[in-house]
Amino acid sequence: MPQYLLLLSHEDPTNFSDLSPEEVQKIVEEYKSWRGKIQADGTYVGSNKLRDESGKSLLKPNGQLRITDGPFVEAKEVIGGYFLVSAADYDQAVKIAEGCPHLNYGGRIELREVENVG
Repeated sequence: MPQYLLLLSHEDPTNFSDLSPEEVQKIVEEYKSWRGKIQADGTYVGSNKLRDESGKSLLKPNGQLRITDGPFVEAKEVIGGYFLVSAADYDQAVKIAEGCPHLNYGGRIELREVENVG
């Protein structure tokens, strides 16, 4: 069965900074509950939250490795994590993704089919 990557992004990674620890925990529990649902459905493959710091960007222009703090300043969105799911097609993957709590908090999900090249 094809696999689909749900890239979870948001424009402002600090938009939860004004929430209490209890409110943040409630949101985390919503994600865990949704993950449990897709695990029970048999569509869950894996997931991880990415650290809030920016990470690194690597480029190799003219054969010279260049490493910078990333993402670039002009980037409007930050990828905060991902889910990998199995689905028959994009329609089923969309149905899985639409239940993700990320959409309830102003987040965006980019849905991409994983191409098996190995």
